[in-house]
Amino acid sequence: MRIVVAEDLYLLREGMVRLIEAYGHQVVAQAATGPETLDALLTWRPDVAVVDVRMPPTQSDEGLRAALAARRAVPGMPVLVLSQHVEQLYARELLADGAGAIGYFLKESVFDSDQFFDALERVAGGGTAMDPVVVAKLLSTGPSNRRLEELTEREHSVLGLMAEGLSNQAIGRRLFLSTGAISKYTTTLFGKLGITEDDDNNRRVLAVLAYLNRS
Repeated sequence: MRIVVAEDLYLLREGMVRLIEAYGHQVVAQAATGPETLDALLTWRPDVAVVDVRMPPTQSDEGLRAALAARRAVPGMPVLVLSQHVEQLYARELLADGAGAIGYFLKESVFDSDQFFDALERVAGGGTAMDPVVVAKLLSTGPSNRRLEELTEREHSVLGLMAEGLSNQAIGRRLFLSTGAISKYTTTLFGKLGITEDDDNNRRVLAVLAYLNRS
């Protein structure tokens, strides 16, 4: 894969670059500020980008804004955003266009190389990838909306794993259920959430948004 790495901390950026290259991928550009990030994304249009939320010049959310601007210019550009802390607003904004090809991970998760590259590949393939820690945090806070309250305990479990970006097959393995059973659960929960027929990736993103918008 052709990858852009945007991170202002030199050691972390260099560490990610070396890790990515060790796995046989190509880092086509690096960025250390918000403006540099947007320029790199639009110039290289990578297979996937890894972008830090907080970057210079103000160390607020320049990285996130650069990623969102790039996706407005190039709809569906695959981006995995890294954050130091769980921020529900960031996750919601990233998924808001319903296009998929987006991920939200905590920086500490980069050190789990298998999990990190699994997320990169899912995002590059047009799917979503949410850090399990992020999902657990989001689902443990705030009241559920009425439609979410209609879901059974098993449907909540399926939706939580869907929020991580897992496929039906992967969810089935995690819950020790057949892929067919998971497919039935997803169809049912889509109906309960009022998500109409569309391509499956889009419906999964909308379902995750329903979870994130619950409070």
